Amino acid sequence: MKILAIGGCGSMGRYAIRAAQNYSAIKEIIIADINKESAETFAASLNQKVSAIQLDANDTSALKQAMENIDIVVNTCGPYFKFGAPILSAAISSGCNYIDICDDWEPTIDMMKLDAEAKSAGVSATIGLGASPGLTNLMALIAIRELDEVTTVYTGWDIGGTSLDENAMQQSENAAIMHGIEQMTGEVKVFQNGIFKMIKPLQKVKVNYPGLSNFNGNIFGHPEAITFPHYFPKLNDSINLAHGGQANFLILKSIMGLVNLKLLSKVNAANLLSLLKSKQSTQKKRKDIDYPPVMYGFAHGIKNGMPASVGVCIPSETEESDLNQQIKNIGMGEITGIPLACGIKLLAEGRINQFGVMAPEAGHIEPNEFISDVFQEISKVLGLPSGSLNDSIKITRSW
Repeated sequence: MKILAIGGCGSMGRYAIRAAQNYSAIKEIIIADINKESAETFAASLNQKVSAIQLDANDTSALKQAMENIDIVVNTCGPYFKFGAPILSAAISSGCNYIDICDDWEPTIDMMKLDAEAKSAGVSATIGLGASPGLTNLMALIAIRELDEVTTVYTGWDIGGTSLDENAMQQSENAAIMHGIEQMTGEVKVFQNGIFKMIKPLQKVKVNYPGLSNFNGNIFGHPEAITFPHYFPKLNDSINLAHGGQANFLILKSIMGLVNLKLLSKVNAANLLSLLKSKQSTQKKRKDIDYPPVMYGFAHGIKNGMPASVGVCIPSETEESDLNQQIKNIGMGEITGIPLACGIKLLAEGRINQFGVMAPEAGHIEPNEFISDVFQEISKVLGLPSGSLNDSIKITRSW
């Protein structure tokens, strides 16, 4: 299989490509970036399968030319609201399978509209296969499958639970922070009471998570909220949530309020959040308190005729175990890029063989096997013995 990795030398894409170079089903990887020097430097650090080209993703003609004789297009070129749909459209018209880590809900809607076109072209496109969306969708899918009926799906994560890698922190306007500001200001789309709504983000939602004390999540704009109702039409509610310390969210709400009032630019807000994160002291949490998970998928509905709920998560690091010390070392690059790499492997090996534009929960990826594969790959990245992270996922039930 021949791969075109658009933005493959970026702070997320490099983790995926570094892992994918070792897959036997992949014969060649071409890293494409507008910064040719950066692409060539990264390619030179990898094995002989990997090369680099310069590519301007704004140039549709150049995109299609780069996709000639390519089997899989891997897109980690942000922002997705600008590049998501155009790159996917070019891949479909070029007959290339496609995969990305799109975490913006607006372009997700646009890309899902290309489903019929992808099916007609015999193209398999998986969008949003990173951490959130990605692992969160598959965790929620596991939870959903344990219920007879499902009415509510929440995906969520600790907003301070992962760290940025050195490459990302060196960027003056970090893409991840800018993305967060976009999803915490203005209005975002969620699915509530059986309909899609545009609402203000950061509103509190109570989560009755099985096995834990109830906690509040805060509405955060993300694709999970809009993709689950597409596959589970009987849902009443589908919402993505972020959580963290109360003081953290008071600060966040204050900063986002200034952005909404146009008293603070999004760029300056990003710089301020970067400064606050860099100065934030690492405070140890009390071990006698149940904290929300690092990342989770939650489903509520009916089991054996009774109300029931299931939670599938990466547990909070406050639990005493060697495992959580290892999970603590996982950065945003690994937890986002490695699931993408595992998706590339499934495509390259022909184990994703459904056509169309699909979110991770569409049913074309077996969730338990995929999550196990992700943590096996992360073990390699962290230099841990095989199987060290096999128990990374915890399932709790209300019954």
